[in-house]
Amino acid sequence: MGLQWYQDIGIVEYILIATFLVATTFYILRIRRIARALNTHYRWVFFKLPLRIIYFALLIIALLGPSFGFGKKSIAVVGKDIFIAVDLSLSMKATDIQPSRLEKIKYELSNIINTLKSDRIGLVIFSSSAFMHCPLTYDKGALNLFTQILNTNLMPIGNAGTDFYTPLELVLKKYQEVNKLKRKQQNEYAKVVVLFSDGEEFGDRYTAIVNQYKQNNIRVFTVGVGSLQGGKIPTSLGFKKDKKGKVVLSKLSTTSLQTIAEQTNGRFFEVSETKNEIPELINTIQEIKGQKLDVRNIDVSSNKYAYFAWAALALLFLDVLITVKVISL
Repeated sequence: MGLQWYQDIGIVEYILIATFLVATTFYILRIRRIARALNTHYRWVFFKLPLRIIYFALLIIALLGPSFGFGKKSIAVVGKDIFIAVDLSLSMKATDIQPSRLEKIKYELSNIINTLKSDRIGLVIFSSSAFMHCPLTYDKGALNLFTQILNTNLMPIGNAGTDFYTPLELVLKKYQEVNKLKRKQQNEYAKVVVLFSDGEEFGDRYTAIVNQYKQNNIRVFTVGVGSLQGGKIPTSLGFKKDKKGKVVLSKLSTTSLQTIAEQTNGRFFEVSETKNEIPELINTIQEIKGQKLDVRNIDVSSNKYAYFAWAALALLFLDVLITVKVISL
């Protein structure tokens, strides 16, 4: 590792150098004027000049923070493991939120990902089945990329309904595999699930998995996306219709979402055309106590400014001790 500098030379250093040059020039001219008035020599004024230039240069170097040499530094990464589960059932294409429920989720996910910088985040997609879309990662660029490609076509044909049990079960298994949950960690709420859905759930199996979340102290924050008035679901042939040929109206259902949040010490939030509680969700997550997720060893260069500063002070002290007769009669 070569020589590096903590900062580049800037306005402060230029001002100090200019001040030193002006002061030194003024001092020499003053001694010269006095010597001429006394008709004597003033050459000894230059005796200490190299010494002063050297320790002034050393002070400037110390100020810039020279760094060289190899070193290792351990950094503890403190944060939370957050899985975001996104409902990709056909009802998420409803347009009661413009341009659609899913597009609104994708926009808000970008804000969440970019705000929670120190947390590991993973993405799960689900309808009647669930899949890992992106594993836990610190890479916000990759997360944003995976977020932008979310669409209902990612789910297999026939996965039109929604079952909250499937994503909750998948996330629990991933927490157990990746983080190896231990009882001594159960008092730390550092594991979070954020579940986005319109709440139109066609199963009640989630009640069994919720108990396991309570035991492992994994908090679930649910986000209801949609409106109570409902919206039509666009398809390639118009709007989705039921078996009787009537246009289906998908409405926000909050019952299951609120139940899951309450039973896991989480909280329910809502996103609609008139309400957006995503900022409150972000603040709530940020207030949760994190835990040490990882320890990273990084190569660092050591700032050696102290050597130059001490050398400059030593020369300054020497300058004070040495007495020179500036004007010789």
